[in-house]
Amino acid sequence: MIRAGIVGGTGYTGVELLRILALHPEVDIAVVTSRSDAGKDVEEIYPNLRGVLAARFVEPTPEAFRGCDVVFFATPNGTAMRWAPALLARGIRVIDLAADFRLQDPALWERWYGEPHACPELLPEAVYGLPEAHRAVIRGARLVACPGCYPTAVQLGLLPLLEAGVVWAEPLVADVKSGVSGAGRKAEVSLLMAETGDSVKAYAASGHRHWPEIRAGLERAAGQPVDLVFVPHLLPMIRGIHATLYAQLKDPTVDVQALLERRYRDEPFVDVLPAGSHPDTRNVRGGNRCQIAVHRPQGGATVVVLAVIDNLGKGAAGQAVQNMNLMFDLPETTGLTAAGLYP
Repeated sequence: MIRAGIVGGTGYTGVELLRILALHPEVDIAVVTSRSDAGKDVEEIYPNLRGVLAARFVEPTPEAFRGCDVVFFATPNGTAMRWAPALLARGIRVIDLAADFRLQDPALWERWYGEPHACPELLPEAVYGLPEAHRAVIRGARLVACPGCYPTAVQLGLLPLLEAGVVWAEPLVADVKSGVSGAGRKAEVSLLMAETGDSVKAYAASGHRHWPEIRAGLERAAGQPVDLVFVPHLLPMIRGIHATLYAQLKDPTVDVQALLERRYRDEPFVDVLPAGSHPDTRNVRGGNRCQIAVHRPQGGATVVVLAVIDNLGKGAAGQAVQNMNLMFDLPETTGLTAAGLYP
């Protein structure tokens, strides 16, 4: 059994991770930490796990993870980078669900996250945890940076086109919408139901923290610089990501539907829908799948890719467990085969 620890078990991502790991046949949840709820039973805070997980939140200290094989960080940005060196030195693998190891350049990280990186020496070693692009290196990794929810949807939608070189690398446009759980479990006026209900708004249109992460992934796929416009939006729903992606075909006769189907034919968590489909976020809610559809408006040179994921599933906790399965030589789908919730 894999002995797993979780730092930050009381946020939305943390409880989703608990829900998945509690039912994972090869995992023993050894430690769950929370500064605010230390000493309380998990089921007291999250009654949905009553009878499923018998665990108690403890204070986050390095000693708490002694004996763990892997530690997940479901924490705000800036936490994992302060803990990772000590854990790795003890032979404990680290999977960070925040942004601490997603960017390879420490100066770029400081620019977008507002503080110096605490362990820049580990950045070259960190593996970007998008299995559909980096499966082989994830298997041997001891430090994995899980992609953000927006970057997961955008990259899965555009990677096949850039890898095959069938679209121009500029301009690429990502119009992406998220449910409010993507902002985390916190008290904030802008996230109140009275503020978000019956309303849709764009935010960070002049520059979002996920932009350099998305651009880096797309440039790896394209093998050249890309010009990316990324605009996120907040929707009045709890969970889900919907990405509408625009690119220009070099050759309008390319069968983009067939290209996507070939690229993802053997991917257990990417579902290319039949031609003419429009994916719906509710169909991936609670699961680890990305559903994709592709369109050519008026048969022109513009290709529109639609990609949906659950921001807490494939966009966070589910993808983290997918990475863990690879790192410990388990079947990649272990513990992740549940279908999406409907309705």
